[in-house]
Amino acid sequence: MIRILLVDDHPVARQGIRTVLTDRVEDAVIGEAADAVTALAQVQTGAWDLLIADISLPGMSGLELLKEVKRVQPELPTLVLSMHPASQFARRAISAGAIGYLTKDSDLEEFVAAIDAARNGQRYISKDAADVLVRKPSDWDTPPHEALSDREYQVLRMLGSGRTISDIGRDLGLSVKTVSTYRARVLDKLGMRSNAELMRYAIQNQLLES
Repeated sequence: MIRILLVDDHPVARQGIRTVLTDRVEDAVIGEAADAVTALAQVQTGAWDLLIADISLPGMSGLELLKEVKRVQPELPTLVLSMHPASQFARRAISAGAIGYLTKDSDLEEFVAAIDAARNGQRYISKDAADVLVRKPSDWDTPPHEALSDREYQVLRMLGSGRTISDIGRDLGLSVKTVSTYRARVLDKLGMRSNAELMRYAIQNQLLES
C-alpha cells in the first residue's frame, strides 16, 4: 500500500489525478487537500508515503508548503505536479525539497515512473526539469528574477499579470503594506521603477500566471 496526499486547489484536477493514481498505482490510498494549510495539518496528523502538490495554491504557495513539509516531516518525499513549465519553477521546487518536478501535460508513464521512484526513495527528474537543472551560469546569462526570493518571485508574476496590490494581498493573506514592501524589493532588484516595466519583463520572460 502507498498512501498519497494530493494537494491541488482545483477539484476537477484532483479528481482526474486521483483517477490516474487509482487506476495506475497498485494499492494506492489517496487523501486530498485544496490548500497548503490543510495539507500541512494532514501531514502532521497522518501517515503518508508521498505528497503530490501543485505550485499555485491559495494563500501559502506550493514552494512554501514544500519547505514546511521538509521541516516537519523531512522523510516524506514530495513530488510537484504543476501547470507551470519547468523553466519557471523546477529549480526553486527542487531547492525547496521536492524529489521531482512534472508538468500536468506529462505522459502517464512518466507520472507513474516518478511515483515508483519516490516510493523507492529515489529522486525523479523529468527531461524538461533536467534541462533546467543542469544549466550552469557559464552556459547562459542568468536572468535577474533568479535572484528573487520565492515570495518576491511570486509577487513579480502576479504584478506582471496585472494583479493589483490589494488583489495580491487578499490572495496571499498578506497586508497591503507587506505586498508593497515585496513590490519595492522586486523593483529594486530588477532595477525598475514601475509596474509597467514589471509587466513588460514578465511578458518577455514568460512569467505570467496561467
